[in-house]
Amino acid sequence: MATQLPVVDYEKIKNVHATPLEVAKATGPRTVVTGATGCMYVANTSYLTTPWIVPWMHTQLGAGGASAVGMAAGLRALMRKGRIPKEKINVINFSGDLGAADMGVGGISGALQSDYDLLIIMYDNESAANTDIQATGSTTYGAQTTFTPPGSKHRIMQRRWKKNIAPMLAVGHPTCRYVATASATFPALDFMNKVRKALAIGGPTFIHTFDPCPKGWDFHPKYSRELGELGIKSGIFPLYEIIDGHVVYTYDAQKKGRIPVREYLEKQGRFAHLIDEDVEHIQRMVDSMWQEWEVPGVAPFKAGLSVAAT
Repeated sequence: MATQLPVVDYEKIKNVHATPLEVAKATGPRTVVTGATGCMYVANTSYLTTPWIVPWMHTQLGAGGASAVGMAAGLRALMRKGRIPKEKINVINFSGDLGAADMGVGGISGALQSDYDLLIIMYDNESAANTDIQATGSTTYGAQTTFTPPGSKHRIMQRRWKKNIAPMLAVGHPTCRYVATASATFPALDFMNKVRKALAIGGPTFIHTFDPCPKGWDFHPKYSRELGELGIKSGIFPLYEIIDGHVVYTYDAQKKGRIPVREYLEKQGRFAHLIDEDVEHIQRMVDSMWQEWEVPGVAPFKAGLSVAAT
């Protein structure tokens, strides 16, 4: 006779379990989750343990999109064959920025091109923090990582602005009805509300979340919520939804009065090597996002169209 292993209810220390619990509140019990290897699954899982109160499956680093499609397809087949009742079961994948914006972006594109109800959540801490803080396509300009260390010859090694993944996926998948950016820390309930919308609208959907990382960004964990708020209020991470092709700002940093990016940068050790001219350059880049882009903070097309002579 099989022996039932004891269930250990670990104390929730330093909000390690906060994100799974918040998502579970938004989705309800009829939910299954897949998770690509990344920070969440280094911090939240070990053999025979799980932070989830719903069924959960671990998958490979770049396989987030494929795992979500496979799960949704399997559930549909079981319902069609009468093996399980026909009902709405939420399928959600969590992938980090390396797993979603870089290694797994092709799989996520395939998932968003599918005909299944599913949600991909990319939690973005702007580095491959589970493998010692390597740079990714989401690493912001000027940040120090193990791949972009400042030196005596080149102070700035990370010279590219971070990948604009949410609009890229929205533009590339015009039948994807819901794409959004979000933060688990600010404004209140922003993340939970967007998860609910994404699951309710139908079809494949995508949310890019902004997630300050004490280890990778070099700050005390008690400032996590504050840094999330500063990143949004400074305009460096815009919050919006793209619903059936319409852009809706859920926090318009421009109208509310953007705070200087210095207030956000100076609280992180990864920017400690920057000098005034570097901070001013980043401020100009953020100003351009909000003042010159055709869709402020979303699409990097400058105002004015021209037609080439033929």
